[in-house]
Amino acid sequence: MRSFVISGAIGLAFVGAMALPAAAQDAAPPLFDFQVDPETSPDTSPPPEDPPPMVIPPPDEEATEAPEAFGSAPIAESEPADEPDGRAADETPAEERERLFAELRKEPSDSKARRIASRIERLWRNSGSATVDLLMLRAAEAMAKEKNAAAFDVLDQALVLDPGYAEAWNRRATLNFTAGAWGKSLADIEQTLTREPRHWGALMGLAMILERTGRKDKALETYLRVLAVYPALKSAQDAAGRLSEELVGPAI
Repeated sequence: MRSFVISGAIGLAFVGAMALPAAAQDAAPPLFDFQVDPETSPDTSPPPEDPPPMVIPPPDEEATEAPEAFGSAPIAESEPADEPDGRAADETPAEERERLFAELRKEPSDSKARRIASRIERLWRNSGSATVDLLMLRAAEAMAKEKNAAAFDVLDQALVLDPGYAEAWNRRATLNFTAGAWGKSLADIEQTLTREPRHWGALMGLAMILERTGRKDKALETYLRVLAVYPALKSAQDAAGRLSEELVGPAI
């Protein structure tokens, strides 16, 4: 595992982010102070071979596996969950989510943090509507088969039924990103983060777009926001370390 040092003011920013109280960490600052044309243009479209944003290899390395995009996709109810529920009998889903986020912020182990993150993602995927959940599953299946038109149609239906459902906005942000429509992806990311400011998948997608459009300082700030929520996420650690070296130089 590669280690990194975030030096100078960047290091202080990271330590400050990690020391923030939960309420401050959960607050969402303004997302964008720049514009990207919602329609794809040659100077903002990613090349076809570029990977989705969840795994970001260093410039001199190739991705060794297919990366996740904006978090995990919905799974069929028949598929086994990664972790048992673990919810106390008197604990509501909202209370469980807050408890899991608190555990995730404190967990240094990659494997244990992944299990906690998986449980949070299961809560995110549960819309509370069997119809919306089915539409999300169909969208994931269409995306896996690269049937983008069908996936957009199903996600649009889900958002008509439940415009407050953050994960539907996140899935459409993923789809727009892979289609090269970065402006539209940014709009959907903003909707996702308005509803769930701690959505590390959407934040990783935002950071990737910022980095690829030359806003490396803002990209680094966004990776640090990810690490304030999910400190053990290695892809965010690697990206923050790489960008901090580019922007302020390696530690002496």
